[in-house]
Amino acid sequence: MGRVGSWGPGPGAGGRRLVEGVGVVVESGVSGSGRAGVGELDAWAALLRELGPCGETAAALDDLKSEWLSPRGRIDALAVVERHLSWLQAKQVELLAVISAHTDGPAGVEGAAVTPAVGADMDAVFLGEWDCAVEEVACALKLANSTAAQRLETARLLSRRHPVTLRLLADGEISYQQARTVAEQCAVLAADVAGRVEEALVEKMPQQAAGQTQAAVRRQVHRVDPAGAEARHQERVRERKLLSYPQEDGMALFGAVLPAQRAAMMEQAVEAYAVGYGDDGRTLDQKRADALYDLVVTRPSGGRAGADSGAVVVHVTVPLDVLMGLDDGPGELRGYGPVTSRQVREIAFAAGSVWRRLLVQPESGLLVKVDPLTYRPTADTVRQVVARDQYCAFPTCRMPARRCDLDHVRPFDHDRPERGGPTTPENLQPLCRRHHRLKTHHPGWRVTRDHRTGAAVWTAPTGHTYVNRPPLSPVHRE
Repeated sequence: MGRVGSWGPGPGAGGRRLVEGVGVVVESGVSGSGRAGVGELDAWAALLRELGPCGETAAALDDLKSEWLSPRGRIDALAVVERHLSWLQAKQVELLAVISAHTDGPAGVEGAAVTPAVGADMDAVFLGEWDCAVEEVACALKLANSTAAQRLETARLLSRRHPVTLRLLADGEISYQQARTVAEQCAVLAADVAGRVEEALVEKMPQQAAGQTQAAVRRQVHRVDPAGAEARHQERVRERKLLSYPQEDGMALFGAVLPAQRAAMMEQAVEAYAVGYGDDGRTLDQKRADALYDLVVTRPSGGRAGADSGAVVVHVTVPLDVLMGLDDGPGELRGYGPVTSRQVREIAFAAGSVWRRLLVQPESGLLVKVDPLTYRPTADTVRQVVARDQYCAFPTCRMPARRCDLDHVRPFDHDRPERGGPTTPENLQPLCRRHHRLKTHHPGWRVTRDHRTGAAVWTAPTGHTYVNRPPLSPVHRE
């Protein structure tokens, strides 16, 4: 990138910004109050958003005065600042990696831990044998030791094993949270296997929110290392435990760490019992909390509220060859994400399990099904859409699809359904109540959906567009 000049309402004539090598000149006309033209500063903010962050662009950030920008320009400026935050965090990662490398241990042995001998020169021990990087970083950055240690380890992993992810961070294409997810979740893998995970995700991460990247990394780790995923799962099973933490105002948090499929069954059991309370003025969350207490402490018998509210239903999606034991790839536990093949089979072959066939487009991995043109979707259509999209279709929203409304992307025509807005999976998308209202009632928000790829394109009141791509079905292999 070429040299960047300076924007500024200087005395007399307007300010000027020149980006050499890009061929763009933005000049400002300054009013008597010294304010640059809003449209011109908006154009500059939009240009900066497209450029990679560097020291010269960082020097221009102070020129993006929020009071001089239009609503659209402020969104562009916000994105520019966020890209520079990622750039700065990449700089910090590079520094932390070097600090970590210089304190790896004696004789350059990485991670070596040495117990000082009796009578040893403690100055030499601290300077040459003990790793004091954690304490140094913690003091310099005013962090807890555990946080400093985590940052050092993340930096070491990114610099040594994930250079492409680190470059994306430096270019402002992804957030530090995304980069940290890659480093931490791939830490259990051999370096070459971790590289394959990174290679599979590098093109997708810049378009993903942090939660989407986390789910994608977990899924890919399961795919490249199914045996390791199962071994790690069994180790965590042995660590299952009950948790209880005090909270403010006389409240406490109570729960358990246990296998995901069991947690899903417990959640559905609580949900089913809570529904049985009826409309008594409590919110659903309040009913769920009360239902858990009643199920554990009161131990209701037949005839109590919620006792007959239905069987527990847990949904898992899995390729047929994995289900039959011919492959060890992951399945997808609804509301949780990828689980091991052993967990999938535990659910699938439990007494009372019901199998349903799902059809998939080979080229896109999207679940497909065609249903009648009625306003309310059939139960089968609901299952198809929920299994396909998994989450609310608004970008960045991670509300599970099973808790969302099914929205017609093109409004349903109650008088002449054949004219458009059909109740088919191609025209349906899950939206949480907030984003359903946003799409239906806010005049500035619009959405379209590509039925071939499943991508939903949202247009904001400022004119910016944001794309949400549903996760590929677990039965689809890229």
